[in-house]
Amino acid sequence: MGRHLMVPVFPESWTLCASSFNWTPEIIAARRPAQDIVSGIADSVSKSIELEPGLLWRSFPAPQDAEVDGLREALAAKEGRVSIVGASLDDFTSPTERRTLRERLDFLVPQLHAAHRVGASGIRLPIGQAGTELLALVQPLLHELDLVLYEEIQGQQTPRNPAVAPALDAIAGLADDRVRVLVDISMLMPALPVTYLEELRRGDVSADLLERLENDWRDPATPDAVTALLRSGKVPPPVHTLFMNLLIRFGRSDAADLQDILPLVGGFHLKFWDLDDADRRVTQPLSDLGGLLGRNGFKGTLTSEWGGHEWLQDDPTEMTRRHLALAETALAEGALAAGAAV
Repeated sequence: MGRHLMVPVFPESWTLCASSFNWTPEIIAARRPAQDIVSGIADSVSKSIELEPGLLWRSFPAPQDAEVDGLREALAAKEGRVSIVGASLDDFTSPTERRTLRERLDFLVPQLHAAHRVGASGIRLPIGQAGTELLALVQPLLHELDLVLYEEIQGQQTPRNPAVAPALDAIAGLADDRVRVLVDISMLMPALPVTYLEELRRGDVSADLLERLENDWRDPATPDAVTALLRSGKVPPPVHTLFMNLLIRFGRSDAADLQDILPLVGGFHLKFWDLDDADRRVTQPLSDLGGLLGRNGFKGTLTSEWGGHEWLQDDPTEMTRRHLALAETALAEGALAAGAAV
């Protein structure tokens, strides 16, 4: 009797989303209203959308009801919905004057109300920025507005990083499902994006460093080489901004490094830079993540977020469509393989 092949099935408890961040260049170009661009995502890419309101609402960070209602109604007309809203917490009123705890709360509260009004399930802040005192003040409002506050970990950050671990401990100590962690898989990069390496090559980065970046990204000595070049002042000016990604946005962790914090995690950014899957540098992290989530009964959102528009001119709609299809397959295959292994 022939062997039956198991077909990967995407778990119902996982929700795929698209981030409006992917359309940043188009929104900035302003050839069409930002509201039309975002509602178009629901029409042609994904019904579930993560918002970057600083790009969308002129009245942000205190969004006016009319702007919020306009976007909600435009999305509803296309059966779209908002997953998470990217919040902002400006801690300083000037280069030297820090906001008081009450002022920080007052800065954040209008964004919470706007997120609720637009129909979002949560808001997002960088890991640790709120701090325990502000979290304690915000908690009752999160429950009242039926929102989750996600603190995001990404790139070079790791769960054991001294700047990150205390914030994770604080979230665990709250033991409140209204305060969760969001993981950006820019942490999980087995190799650098092919198109990024091509940009550095065109920018006259030294051949020796390029070879190291291309072949030994996860070698512990590679960050030292990157830092040494930066300190020498010899990073070519045309790629200086792109070069900083090596120190901040590109990580070296494995999916297994997330195991201990997974009970705190409610969402993921499926960060991608391009779709060149040489050596499975795009799909392997997704498959590994699918296995981890499948083994641990994860429930939450998985959002396509494209960071490559910083150096690529590709169409964001086409890029996001293709990435979501690729991610759905790779995640489901990883979950299936993990189930088979168990």
